[in-house]
Amino acid sequence: MHRPGNSQHVDWRHKSFAIKTLVPVPDTRTPDDLSRPPPRAETEPAAAVTPMMAQYLAIKRRHPDHLLFYRMGDFYELFFDDAVKASAALDIALTKRGQHQGADIPMCGVPVHSHEAYLSRLIRLGFKVAVCEQTEDPAEARKRGAKSVVNRDVVRVITPGTLTEDALLDARAHNYLAALSEAQGGLGLAWLDLSTGAFAVQPLEAAGLVAALARLEPGEILLPDRLLARPEIAAALADWKAALTPLPSARFDSDNARQRLQRLFGVGALDGFGSFGRAEVAACGSLVDYVELTQAGKVPALSPPRRESASGSMEIDPATRRNLELVRALDGRRDGSLLACIDRTLTGPGARLLAERLAAPLTDIAAIEARLDLVRFAAETPALRETLRERLRQVPDMERALQRLSVGRGGPRDLAGLRDGLRQGSGIAELLDAAPALHRPPQLADLAAALSGHAALVDVLAAALADELPLLVRDGGFIRPGHAAELDELRTLRDDSRKTIAGLEAKYRAATGVASLKIRHNNVIGYHIEITQTNLGKLDPTAHGFIHRQTMASATRYATVELSELEARIGRAADAALQLELKLFDGLVRAVLERATAVAAAAQALAALDVASALAELAVAERWTRPVMVEGADFTISGGRHPVVEAALRRQRTAAFVANDCDLGADRRLWLLTGPNMAGKSTFLRQNALMAILAQMGAYVPADHARIGTVDRLFSRVGAADDLARGRSTFMVEMVETAAILNQATPRSLVILDEIGRGTATFDGLSIAWAALEQLHEVNRCRALFATHYHELGALATRLAALKPYTMRVKEWQGEVVFLHEVAPGAADRSYGIHVAKLAGLPSAVVARAEEVLSALEQGEQSGAVTRLADDLPLFAAAPKRPAGGTGGSGGGAAKESEIEKALAGINPDELTPREALELIYNLRGRLDPGSAS
Repeated sequence: MHRPGNSQHVDWRHKSFAIKTLVPVPDTRTPDDLSRPPPRAETEPAAAVTPMMAQYLAIKRRHPDHLLFYRMGDFYELFFDDAVKASAALDIALTKRGQHQGADIPMCGVPVHSHEAYLSRLIRLGFKVAVCEQTEDPAEARKRGAKSVVNRDVVRVITPGTLTEDALLDARAHNYLAALSEAQGGLGLAWLDLSTGAFAVQPLEAAGLVAALARLEPGEILLPDRLLARPEIAAALADWKAALTPLPSARFDSDNARQRLQRLFGVGALDGFGSFGRAEVAACGSLVDYVELTQAGKVPALSPPRRESASGSMEIDPATRRNLELVRALDGRRDGSLLACIDRTLTGPGARLLAERLAAPLTDIAAIEARLDLVRFAAETPALRETLRERLRQVPDMERALQRLSVGRGGPRDLAGLRDGLRQGSGIAELLDAAPALHRPPQLADLAAALSGHAALVDVLAAALADELPLLVRDGGFIRPGHAAELDELRTLRDDSRKTIAGLEAKYRAATGVASLKIRHNNVIGYHIEITQTNLGKLDPTAHGFIHRQTMASATRYATVELSELEARIGRAADAALQLELKLFDGLVRAVLERATAVAAAAQALAALDVASALAELAVAERWTRPVMVEGADFTISGGRHPVVEAALRRQRTAAFVANDCDLGADRRLWLLTGPNMAGKSTFLRQNALMAILAQMGAYVPADHARIGTVDRLFSRVGAADDLARGRSTFMVEMVETAAILNQATPRSLVILDEIGRGTATFDGLSIAWAALEQLHEVNRCRALFATHYHELGALATRLAALKPYTMRVKEWQGEVVFLHEVAPGAADRSYGIHVAKLAGLPSAVVARAEEVLSALEQGEQSGAVTRLADDLPLFAAAPKRPAGGTGGSGGGAAKESEIEKALAGINPDELTPREALELIYNLRGRLDPGSAS
């Protein structure tokens, strides 16, 4: 199997199967090129290439880097190297079809009706697919001659960043297409979701690229090929190689991009959308250009680009996102993540908006408070919230329905989705308008306004669409009877003709005397008379005007002049009815697209209400509180809890979560947290980081009280993992992440560090942790939680004014250790690691030996203790010692036999009755010394 994305082809001019690597040829067509008819077949000798193959090769030459899905009847077929790649990737049969220039042509195919499942697999594997459809009626092709080939052309190129079909997308997650551009020494990053029309851009520095991509997680990234030559850009994109689509630098010309954007949005200048730099304009324009090319000139309904400030959201690097399990747990699944824990949204757009806010918490307090006001409104009006959520359950995904219609891939159900969504939106607007003034936040009026004023469009769609709708437009039957008189007439003619077919069948049965005679239809020979082989002896075909059409093993098929004429009338009526329905559908789509901006605003308003009501539902059910957001570096949490761990404990019904306080005030902004493993240090660190994220995304937090100064950057160094692909050990990964923190954290940042230095020698690790702690206190001056097992670091508390020691409380009881999971002032004097090892199931001999070694190390000089312990051969010392003189001993004489041993030696257990055995036990016990029997 070839690697996806490689530009390879098979040289079919030779008998041998040889792969040649070519330089990728980018598609440099302009939008004007797309309006031209497809090129005719290349001029090659007739004996060397068939007309169909000439057409295929001409189209394939325009898409050398894509798998070409070439429509042939009810299948999309792939040929040559495309077939080799696709058959291996999809695990489908690779066959051959004819020859080309003396060599067999490899071929595979997928059914049209189920092609989306195959497309999904190919896209996930990194392929790009060009879909080639028939662009004319076969009857028109026949007019040019019997051997004429139906015109075909690529109607769409499918790439990971340009998906719109529900079957290819996650309904609860955005699928971003991003573009990175450079101009005048600055970088611009733009991104859009083609399935929803969301469009945004931001300026950034090369150092911020990694965090920006981690926030967006784009499915595909466009960039000028020259940028890959810059080491810092190449390093930032190292984890995104599979998503990269390098393009010629000419695609990123800022002047052309500006003109393209102005044409798209019908404006003379872009100033009304924001103040964009040249790099930002170039990135936005390259996205629009790429979308036009992949959609074959069809421009979707995109929102004007929204400019985001690089400092407008909390910066969270990829390591921190992974360590905190924001959208995925460490095993890669959504379950167990913070997003899964807090997501109570009811619609796809609401779920996507929630994930977007979680990925990019705000730093502007006014914007945060506006979101919190909406959550408070929903939380304090339970009856309204319940009604609102009941209505939201009935709202389809209007964003994606609108986008599919705008690019010509929508269907009747998309129109119905907009009708139903706008109708529910109107009811929700009335609900909001009736809310008590006491609880109404200012932005509620804007949301209600966006949901109002769509009655005319809803009425048009309701009047036109039938109650039961097909999935595809070509299936017909989606216009309501009575909506169009001409369509009703054609349908009546079509349906009455079908009744005539039934009457004709009865007539032929009576005339022939064959009761099993059937009139059937298929797409190959149309209407025909079918008679089973057992009844052929009763029939004289000539006498009844039957014309032979086809003989099969079980039946013979005939036609008549009367049946053929009736078929022609039915076909004309059915075709005319379908064509009229398609025309009416186009009219309904135009009516929707004329109001695309207003419809999109309504969809966004419903998503915002979904998120607010979901967060309110969460806050009420879980006893979360509204955070107090302030300027400055405050961070005071009372009764804080880890939302994911608390939810897991509740499901398991094992124990209640122990809440803890955290105060990172100016005089205690750096906590040194000690205590044993399993006591809850990592959970405490993570829950406070999550508290900042939840508060700044506009959600309530799992605490009794929270006062938080906005965090500009959040850093986490928690957990242990290696990076074998880059040749990095666990310790190297830890040092790289620590270096990023110490180089980038500001006084407004929040840092959580867990066990820095544990992956190397004890004194090396202690030295690194010591120096890092001093750097955080003296240079970064940020709020930080620093968990460690190096108790020696407690000595720094005497000279670092803002460093305060805290510990996880434990209780020793009857030789056992009980973890209380409580944070208290002070420092731990023990780590209880051996106790944790015992809980983990280490063999008792290993645990006992570990305790012996620990005691020796704690009581003696370390160097001497280590030497003495090594001489003891601990593996052998761990085994129980045999009594001196026992079997296998090496001296010392025989051991004295006890009275009990003498008594036992003369007993045969098999001869004892149960009563005798019981009496024997009492007798033996009586012979024990009083001290040993107790």
